[in-house]
Amino acid sequence: MKYKRIMLKISGEVLGERGEGSGIDSTALIKIAKEIVEIQKKKIQVVVVVGGGNIWRYRDTKDAGIERTTSDYMGMMATIMNSVALQSAIEKLGTDSRVATALDLPQIAEPYIRRRALRHLEKGRVVICGGGTGNPYFTTDTAAALRAVELECDVILKATKVDGVYTADPAKDKKAKKYDNLSYDEAIEKKLRVMDQTAFSLCRESKMKILVFSMHQKGAILKAATGEKIGTLVS
Repeated sequence: MKYKRIMLKISGEVLGERGEGSGIDSTALIKIAKEIVEIQKKKIQVVVVVGGGNIWRYRDTKDAGIERTTSDYMGMMATIMNSVALQSAIEKLGTDSRVATALDLPQIAEPYIRRRALRHLEKGRVVICGGGTGNPYFTTDTAAALRAVELECDVILKATKVDGVYTADPAKDKKAKKYDNLSYDEAIEKKLRVMDQTAFSLCRESKMKILVFSMHQKGAILKAATGEKIGTLVS
């Protein structure tokens, strides 16, 4: 196996209807849970950070009069809702899982404590990190980068709607070409948006690899976790 411990970053939208909607779609939820369980069976330790955009997103609601800090905390709670839903789906398939959250919600999840999370991973449990970083103005990309570095993951697997990093937006430019491999410096020089700037800077400083791939390819998460050639590797 290429990787022993992975950070899987998925957007909240993939839990919605048809992998890009709102709310939590049971079919999408079970599909992702099954792939995570398959990774566990390969003896690969899994950490997950899931976004909350299927439930709450600041940029879509900023005209509602809710100020940014409050809205961001609402988004963090949305990530916890997704995390608990994913935990339930994983455990229904017979695999132990723990939700560790940056916000204090003891009734449904345990607090994120690095040493405890590492112990869960060593015992073969899936660790789902909810609540972002626990602070407003930071994205779940940044939360994924931070937890990946803290928990000594080998790579961040960023599941997106596109099958890698392109020279331009492939939906707008038919001549856009996909990169198989990319350095941090190249991504910055060419102004390619791999992750948000804070997350990307942390990955670059810590030499954390980022694999960007399409969530919609069959078995994509398992292929990425086992080192098959897929998407774009930034290192």
